[in-house]
Amino acid sequence: MQYEYANGIGQDSHRFMQPCEAQLKSADKWPKKLILAGVVFPDETPLVANSDGDVVLHALTNAISGITGINVLGPIADQMCREGITDSSAYLAKSLSFAKDQGWEMTHVSFSIEAMRPKFTPMIGPMKQKLGELLQLDPQRIGITATSGEQLTRFGEGEGIMVICSVTMRRPE
Repeated sequence: MQYEYANGIGQDSHRFMQPCEAQLKSADKWPKKLILAGVVFPDETPLVANSDGDVVLHALTNAISGITGINVLGPIADQMCREGITDSSAYLAKSLSFAKDQGWEMTHVSFSIEAMRPKFTPMIGPMKQKLGELLQLDPQRIGITATSGEQLTRFGEGEGIMVICSVTMRRPE
């Protein structure tokens, strides 16, 4: 069988929540969790967002939108958020449904994360496992790298997290 291949690139970034933004009752409790690739990072500062702020899933959703031509993180996600749907895996599922409707199948995904914190190395395995479940893709077909960028940007200085994602998809010709 002959396939048509496409590559999509997505990016997203969010800054870390500050205590005054969180309206904290005590300095050690946040109103939400830091979630990346659908995985909770315990005891870490969450990101500012209307949704759960999962920048990994947002970048992935944007990359898939680059292939389908349907921008999910915009009016579609805004409407979902107004309906109380703030789990970024729902936005990803929406983008995957558009891809499936167009005949696309995921073959590979790669993430490059820039942030000073949290420490990503111990969480890469669980992140790949969760992404594999969400994408129905072998975790060996998922790459995740992280860097501080030598503190050259605000992300590298610890103010937030930026993610760039590249996806490769195919469909029969």
